[in-house]
Amino acid sequence: MAIFAISDLHLALGIDKPMDIFGDKWINYMEKIKISWNETVKPEDNVIIPGDISWATYLEDAYKDFEYIENLPGSKIILKGNHDYWWATTRKLNNYLAENGFKTMKFLHNNCYVIENFAICGTRGWKCPGEEDFSEEDEKIYLREIQRLNISLESYAKIASDVGEKDIIVALHFMPFNSKRESSGFIDVMKKYNVKLCIYGHLHGNGAKNAVEGEYEGMEFRLVAADYLDFKPLRIY
Repeated sequence: MAIFAISDLHLALGIDKPMDIFGDKWINYMEKIKISWNETVKPEDNVIIPGDISWATYLEDAYKDFEYIENLPGSKIILKGNHDYWWATTRKLNNYLAENGFKTMKFLHNNCYVIENFAICGTRGWKCPGEEDFSEEDEKIYLREIQRLNISLESYAKIASDVGEKDIIVALHFMPFNSKRESSGFIDVMKKYNVKLCIYGHLHGNGAKNAVEGEYEGMEFRLVAADYLDFKPLRIY
């Protein structure tokens, strides 16, 4: 069993949303993802997808995108990105999977998942203080997302004595630093729970130049946006 990660699939099988306007790299990107995924991931593996799954606005319009993911090998853990407008309550999302017979996906939201020696926690995240356009509204969302990350990590802490000590992987959609690579409250929360690895997406093209990768204060950080990975899932364990 291996654990992979890839975010920002930006699937658009149910709507007209060409991605090649963001550069030639995105030409035939959905076919690139499918080919690389099938070559890399086995049925017994797990794949974490940290947000920006589908361009659909409503859940009912995302069916073909979920079907696409369902038909790829492995079990998938999905969390919300800033473009996942179809995202609904956890109950509605789980009902949607059950009603459509999608059995290889589950959602990460105010909870955690234990996979062998690892605990998978996370939340969407948000832009961090220190950005020039950081507003009062951003501050509210930022603080709320920090709380959600704390809830997710605490959900593992509550069961740790039953399942045993695991290495914690945190998945975020946004990078937990600002564009100046300055730390944030997300880092403080992760340090509190002794997180080993943090994966994130959201940064594309020139934005990836600001990505924090490698070790920082005892934690490992990896950018797993699909285009950054050349549309191939990255094995993280």
